[in-house]
Amino acid sequence: MKERVQKFGRFLSGMVMPNIGAFIAWGLIAAFFIPDGWFPNDTINGMVGPMLRFLLPILIGYTGGKAVGGQKGAVTGALATLGAIAATESTMFIGAMICGPLGGWCIKKFDKAMEGHIPAGFEMVVNNFSVGIIGAILAILSIYVIAPVCVTLTGWLGAGVQFLVDRSLLPLTAVLVEPAKVLFLNNAINHGVFTPIGTEQAMEMGKSILFMIESNPGPGLGLLLAYCVAGKGETRSSAGAAAVIQFVGGIHEIYFPYVLMNPIVILGPMIGNIVGIFTLSALGGGLAAAASPGSIIAEMLMTPRGGYLANIAGIGIAAVVSFFISVFLLKFFGKDASLEEAQAQVAASKAASKGQAIPAASAGASVSAKDVRKIVFACDAGMGSSAMGATMVRNKLKDAGITDIEVIHFPVGEIPGDCQIVVTHHELSGRAAQRAPQARIIPIKNFMGAPEYNTLVQELLDARKGGSAPAPAAVEEAPAAAEHPILLEKKNIVLNCKPVSPEEAIKAVGKRMVESGYVEESYIQGMLDREASFSVAIGSHVAIPHGTEESRKAIKKTGLIVMTYPEGIQWGDELVRLVVGIASTGEDHLGILGKIVEVAETEEDTDKLVDDATVDQLYKLLNGLE
Repeated sequence: MKERVQKFGRFLSGMVMPNIGAFIAWGLIAAFFIPDGWFPNDTINGMVGPMLRFLLPILIGYTGGKAVGGQKGAVTGALATLGAIAATESTMFIGAMICGPLGGWCIKKFDKAMEGHIPAGFEMVVNNFSVGIIGAILAILSIYVIAPVCVTLTGWLGAGVQFLVDRSLLPLTAVLVEPAKVLFLNNAINHGVFTPIGTEQAMEMGKSILFMIESNPGPGLGLLLAYCVAGKGETRSSAGAAAVIQFVGGIHEIYFPYVLMNPIVILGPMIGNIVGIFTLSALGGGLAAAASPGSIIAEMLMTPRGGYLANIAGIGIAAVVSFFISVFLLKFFGKDASLEEAQAQVAASKAASKGQAIPAASAGASVSAKDVRKIVFACDAGMGSSAMGATMVRNKLKDAGITDIEVIHFPVGEIPGDCQIVVTHHELSGRAAQRAPQARIIPIKNFMGAPEYNTLVQELLDARKGGSAPAPAAVEEAPAAAEHPILLEKKNIVLNCKPVSPEEAIKAVGKRMVESGYVEESYIQGMLDREASFSVAIGSHVAIPHGTEESRKAIKKTGLIVMTYPEGIQWGDELVRLVVGIASTGEDHLGILGKIVEVAETEEDTDKLVDDATVDQLYKLLNGLE
């Protein structure tokens, strides 16, 4: 759930944050040159309305379209946004957040449909006219459909905020915002709701309190000052400098480790912000535009004329309340904890919130190669890619004469606590580090032929040189091949498929699984969700579509589908020629995956297999019958 909210937050903030400078420029011009500003000027003030109505929404739509559909998507998204703007006098920030990605998605789908069908020399004509035609259609659609929906939605959101203001309940938003900040979930709230509505309020009233709910530096300042008084050791000595960075520099992330060391102290900033928002509401505080970063300098620059007393009071009282509550909590409930470990947690959470791998400096614990006895390969479902990676390293260790290390595979959410090394996809390394803090995390980009495998094996081999060899680990003998059921049927080996998109290839695999009675139809969506989170193209020209951990309940029995694409599929950054669909209720399929590892270890191996493949050959080879 957290990852989904973070993903949604990234999606929203990815449209707003790149343009935050334009929001600040609008706020400064409004604060200084509107009739009630510091230096009223009718000519300059003439920019305020057009910037709000046209420039800012179109920038958001352009950015959203580009994120989904590249440069053509950006132009299409901007055109669609203009249609929404033309339909109403309301500010179309929410409309831009819909129209931009919609334009990018439409042009992306069109380009996929036309792939391979455009005559040579006509590419530029098709590209330009497709953007123009699709953009025009979406602009008209926006006028009659999207704009009215957005006006209604904005009205509901505005009414909801006004409901909270009228009943003095707005301060309670801090109960959600403060914990959300520490978990890096605040973008969905701040940039998805507060900034669009706050900007419209500021246009009407010259300021909005919504800009200060998340950016107020007072609560964090109070917490850090409390650590200066009631903290211990390293935390006490470092808190003073952190307070300066947080308050003046606006880097709120710097106090998150102090919360994670003693989670109960979150009550300090939370209650401090509640009191701060109440003070701002009572005194009429607010900013003319979003303050980014949330430093005292940015807050003051965005404060409209006549609002300094209210804003300073809101910030100061929030800091004082947060300080006293945090001191009390630290004295009676505080515990000694490692600041370094808490900082590592923050790094992992921040990386996860941006869809990135955990920074290398925080990639798990430091583990001596001599002490390694268990290596875990982890993927989302623990069904396919991790099993293949584990097989590859197991074979490499055996070839190197290392027999005392157990190599197993698990879903990333079920990594056992007694492992010393976890190898996982780089996009899962943050989750792996949180699940197995005792282990060293090795992030990789694909599970087939990752260069990190040879490096790891060599490191383990070097660590064993010069010392007595440990006793070999007990290895269970695999049952005879004849005892295994036939999991790959001849009817499910399809050769010489025509190139399609990755999504279409996954659906084709899923359809055959359903027809063969392996899975329920809902498993296909699980396979698409797995691909959406990160690619099932595992390298060496191989892709292994399979479902998420949640979708395993839709599996009826174990079975596999093999499809070859001699011309190749462009699967993200990978070229895929062999597609192996997996549905597994247990470990039966590992024998076939092991065979695939043997015959498709490199791109050259896969290419030869695909070029020479016959149904009978693949049937016997992958089922272990020859």
